[in-house]
Amino acid sequence: MSLQQAVFKPANLALATIAISLASFMQVLDTTIANVALPTIAGNLGVSAEQGTWVITSFAVCNAITLPLTGWLSRRLGEVKLFIWVVLLFVITSFLCGIARNMTELIIFRCLQGAVAGPLYPIAQSLLLAIYPPIKRGVALAILSIVTVVAPIAGPILGGWISYNYSWPWIFFINVPFGLFAAFFAYQQLSSKPEQTQRSPIDYIGLIALVIGIGALQVVLDKGNDLDWFESNFIIIGSAIAVIGIIFFIIWELTDKHPIVNLRLFTNYNFSVGCILLVLGYSGFFGINLLLPQWLQTQMGYTATWAGLAAAPIGILPVLLTPFLGRYAQYFDMRLLASFAFAAIAGSCFMRAGFNTQVNYEHIALVQMFMGVGVALFFMPVMSIVLSDLKQNQIAEGSGLAAFLRTLGGSFAASLTTWIWTRKASEHHAYLTESISLYDPITQHTLNQMGGKTLENYAQLENIVNNQAYMLSTIDYFFMLGCGFMLLVFVAWLAKPKRIGH
Repeated sequence: MSLQQAVFKPANLALATIAISLASFMQVLDTTIANVALPTIAGNLGVSAEQGTWVITSFAVCNAITLPLTGWLSRRLGEVKLFIWVVLLFVITSFLCGIARNMTELIIFRCLQGAVAGPLYPIAQSLLLAIYPPIKRGVALAILSIVTVVAPIAGPILGGWISYNYSWPWIFFINVPFGLFAAFFAYQQLSSKPEQTQRSPIDYIGLIALVIGIGALQVVLDKGNDLDWFESNFIIIGSAIAVIGIIFFIIWELTDKHPIVNLRLFTNYNFSVGCILLVLGYSGFFGINLLLPQWLQTQMGYTATWAGLAAAPIGILPVLLTPFLGRYAQYFDMRLLASFAFAAIAGSCFMRAGFNTQVNYEHIALVQMFMGVGVALFFMPVMSIVLSDLKQNQIAEGSGLAAFLRTLGGSFAASLTTWIWTRKASEHHAYLTESISLYDPITQHTLNQMGGKTLENYAQLENIVNNQAYMLSTIDYFFMLGCGFMLLVFVAWLAKPKRIGH
């Protein structure tokens, strides 16, 4: 990885690392912590469940818009100043979310929270890489990989526990003490870091195109399934605005002298290949973590808490393996580690494709734990490939752009996962019901065992068919993901060979 500046050494490396990691953990946590509290929030504020989903959408839209602005903001303000200001503003907006008196106020404050949170994770990544010597950068990236894996899993579990035992505002208030701690010690440890700022002109046209194009796209992806996609005029108009806005944005940014987002980074070969691996790999990872709890809750009778606990073991091995990974990763080709990661995640998908409606909690949790091997080896080597040929002053920009694409990939995965799952379930339901008839001996025998031809038994039979249809759809989806991850094993070798610190 290229290094154009001397490594800055804070007085206490461990304390600086904790402050930076805690802030990024807090931001990633907030992308999911409100999900399970939505019914409670909607009920307390007197709105419908559909209106309540704007609590998630508003944060995601504004977060996606500001993510690619990270490089420009860091050049204008400096990385340390930007990081501290972003953390403090995140604390303030989190507090405002907690004291919101109605849904309108909460959505406005969530928009502000998402906007200020955008640059936090990529700036945290850039700062960690700046304070670790090249040979130790595996440690920095491994630490952030834990944040990326554990925080989204912990979010729903923590959000459900807080809203059940206390009240929903505390899912936002919890950010205040941790954010102040992170900002204080980041300032104490990093304020003397030398930085150069640039006062380049503001690309207003590019900024407006970014807001319109990406904002419309994020809304379409978040609301598509609820509004039945292109059966809705809202989705059709939003899609048209998104396409026009993004095409105009790309053309403008590639021709402007002072672009607000440096798309020319994609001329860097390893950055482009790394982004492909990151987006596709994270999209698959996101799809798994979205579908599994949803299936467990809607079809297997799990509560939100137990569904979260069944998925949680995925974070155990990444935490345990991080010290070893950070220490010994320098001896391995990053492409080899990435390939092993994709192969392990593919293996876990094929294991899930062997599930049936009798699968127990222990089996599900063990497969999740096995997948943790792949997840532990995924983010660090892939991000090493993404950033491997960038100069030090390009890392914040490259990290922000990669994080933006990763987030966008997650949004696509969320929409496509739900759409594919429900569509395949409908197909399987149609096939299964073709062989069910009151004149069919097997159907008659089943109804007799259930107690006769009553409306209650007909409804129970329909539930059984529906449950099996969703089980078959779940198997199809995981098998498809397994094949996709196996293809990524080969894509990883398209990157140029890289080792940490070389």
